[in-house]
Amino acid sequence: MSDTVLAAQLYTVRDYTQSRDGLARSLEKVAAIGYRAVQVSAIGDIADADVKRLADDNGLTICNTHISYDRLGKALDSVIAQHKLWNCRHVAIGSMPSEFRGSVDGFRRFAGIANAIGEKLAAAGLTFSYHNHSFELVKFGRRTGLDIIFDETEGRFLQAELDTYWLQHGGADPVAWIDRMTGRMPVVHLKDMIMLPARGEQPPQQAMAEVGEGNMNFPGILAACQRSGVEWYAVEQDICQRDPFESLAISYRNLRALGLS
Repeated sequence: MSDTVLAAQLYTVRDYTQSRDGLARSLEKVAAIGYRAVQVSAIGDIADADVKRLADDNGLTICNTHISYDRLGKALDSVIAQHKLWNCRHVAIGSMPSEFRGSVDGFRRFAGIANAIGEKLAAAGLTFSYHNHSFELVKFGRRTGLDIIFDETEGRFLQAELDTYWLQHGGADPVAWIDRMTGRMPVVHLKDMIMLPARGEQPPQQAMAEVGEGNMNFPGILAACQRSGVEWYAVEQDICQRDPFESLAISYRNLRALGLS
């Protein structure tokens, strides 16, 4: 897997990236861990040119982003200009708005909107991907919401940014979904799942963990990613049990041991 590249999803360290100085310090730490790329998400109101300059100063490629639904719908030209400045081909949406989530019709309406956004981004030389959580795995008859999203869009216009933890959380098989998205997934989100021990009256709790520290089948997941043609392996941990930079470092070391670079 020597041709793969690990990226840090900046959402993991969002509490530290709300100012230009905070972003600068955070990118220095991420680069010092060994990451060569970042996904820009949930940072503060920082000028696009400054973000690019700080990434370049630390030898980091901006490989992907998360862009809000409102901005994709109302300011797509500025999204395109931003990504051209950053030399970043991959645009993603972190979730679908709640208004679409309750019915087959809602999922189908979102799929149509996402397909149209992706068509416009494709015309500009960019890709558009959907990042899942677990709510999309609610079943409507024999299909899940996630089935509907990808069945009712064109692969060239809507791609997948599958999240391994959230697939497992929703009862799906991450390996099967990654294989299903072969040729349709430039970026994958890697996070592990662990059970925290009981504490007093509180029973054991499911929690996010650093890659390789939990119970998920990461050798199988990474083999599926390689089969599927994933370009960027983005480490994300929404909730950390320790300093988030240390969480990124643990995941990085474990993934390197599994053959990623």
